Amino acid sequence: MAAQSTDRNAGIRYEPEDKPPFWLSLGLGLQLAVLCLAGIVLTPAIVIRAAGGSEEFLTWAVFASVAVSGVSTWIQAVRFGRIGAGYVLLMGTSGAFIAVCITAIAEGGPAMLATLVVVSSLFQFGLAARLSLFRRILTPGVAGTVIMLIPVTIMPLIFDMLTDVPEGTPLATSAFAAVATLVIITGLALKARGALRLWAPVVGVAAGSVVAGFFGIYNTQLVAEAAWIGAPSGGWPGLDLSFGPVFWAMLPAFVFVTLVGAIETIGDTVAIQRVSRRRSQAVDFRAVQGALNADGLGNLLSGLGGTMPNTTYSTSISVTELTGVGARRVGMAVGALFIGMAFLPKVLALLLAIPGPVVAAYATVLMAMLFVIGMKVVVQDGVDYRRGVVVGVAFWIGVGFQNGVIFPEYFSEFAAGLLQNGMTAGGLAAILMTMLVEWTQPRRRRLETACNVSALPKIQEFLGAFASRNGWGPTMKNRLDTAVEETLLTLFHEDEARAATDAEPASEEGEPRSARRLRLAAYKDEGGAVLELIASGHDDQNLQDRIAMLADNTASGPVEREISLRLLRHVASSVRHQQYHGTDIVTVRVKAPESPPRRRG
Repeated sequence: MAAQSTDRNAGIRYEPEDKPPFWLSLGLGLQLAVLCLAGIVLTPAIVIRAAGGSEEFLTWAVFASVAVSGVSTWIQAVRFGRIGAGYVLLMGTSGAFIAVCITAIAEGGPAMLATLVVVSSLFQFGLAARLSLFRRILTPGVAGTVIMLIPVTIMPLIFDMLTDVPEGTPLATSAFAAVATLVIITGLALKARGALRLWAPVVGVAAGSVVAGFFGIYNTQLVAEAAWIGAPSGGWPGLDLSFGPVFWAMLPAFVFVTLVGAIETIGDTVAIQRVSRRRSQAVDFRAVQGALNADGLGNLLSGLGGTMPNTTYSTSISVTELTGVGARRVGMAVGALFIGMAFLPKVLALLLAIPGPVVAAYATVLMAMLFVIGMKVVVQDGVDYRRGVVVGVAFWIGVGFQNGVIFPEYFSEFAAGLLQNGMTAGGLAAILMTMLVEWTQPRRRRLETACNVSALPKIQEFLGAFASRNGWGPTMKNRLDTAVEETLLTLFHEDEARAATDAEPASEEGEPRSARRLRLAAYKDEGGAVLELIASGHDDQNLQDRIAMLADNTASGPVEREISLRLLRHVASSVRHQQYHGTDIVTVRVKAPESPPRRRG
């Protein structure tokens, strides 16, 4: 039963709310900054040079990208109200926007790029606010598929970095540096104990850099020529508010890629929740909404700053899994380091001078772990044959497009080459197949009523008609009644649920409890019934987690509520509780009783 999962992640040393030592937080923050800084800097460099932009604009765009990445990373960790996830989620320049950003600069200039980024960021705020409406489409299967395709998309670039050394350098030199890094990181990760395991990535990169320096491939000249402190004196492009033909032609592409980035953010936020807790917990979709809002804010700041959009970087998930440190203090440290590095050209040069083979070896370990995390996200809610088909087909479609072997003569130029990105192509395929599955589901019977026990007679009448229509007898009808009643009693505090409608207290938002409405949907599915209860949410504890705690005999609270939980656990084959800001969605699966065998005469 999905709700009864009590898996523990014994490797987690610090959860998000914990406070690790200052130097540990700073050290882990530094290693994350080292790993991600090159991507943040090189992505706008690739775009601007390919589009024919000026060096002055490039200098400004790199500075703005690092600074905005720092601000948005810090916000993700701190979580201001509904903005931010409250987890270590690094933000950086989005590679998914490379193709459309090159076209925007080439066709309309840097100011047009800035305007398109600002406008498309507003779409992300809207998606976050109405995320519950997309719950059947942006599923864990879709998110997990996108996560698994991130390494597929990035690894070719990482492997190219293995030979990214000065011309004339012997091939053995690259191999020595990469192997030294890889062996030390994996060796410490597999065998080290205690604090030493936490520093495995830093030790590996440092050792690889020393080996690279011994062979003369560490770029000391880049460090020597960089200034110690400063910021660009010009280069900000401003905004193009003419809203001409180029803007309207490019806006749909920017909105679509923003959706792809949002799917990646959803997948990253689901994954970081999984690897940051000792006890396996249900996904908190309020944190996902917060991550999307912070992502949208980062894109808005990027547009106002005249640079490329940003997105969550999956690196933080792999590092959290590797080190066992999920404390948000690490995210705050990374954000502060990014902001400081934006004004320290010498520091940027010191980190960018790390040779490609060393970075490639480090990134290989992280991407391998990220692929496994994506697999875990896919299977967290169970995999039936439908989900298996969606994930399997979408994944290999993504691999095929990433390698350019799926009808390249038709798709290589489609939407400015958008489908040549495996993550985009596979994610889109997963969404379309998930939508097909959703549209072909059995017809749902719906009821809307008051969200309290006084509505139970009406609910029972609705469930009785539903059971009769599907040929189920009194036993199944009683199971359905019990499932709904105990869900309401447990989810919305028994004392409040039993209160008279005219006497219910006000909610945290100031509305009377009687204003809350319940939408109940029921449909037949695979030998049983699925009940979906949608109501305004106000409870901080997840129902799915409460049921899981019963398996460990650690449930707390009134005895009556524990009885309700045990009754619900008894009649339901699975319970899934999705919490959004202002909305609770509980999906309960009830298995139909088996028909007694017929007697033979």
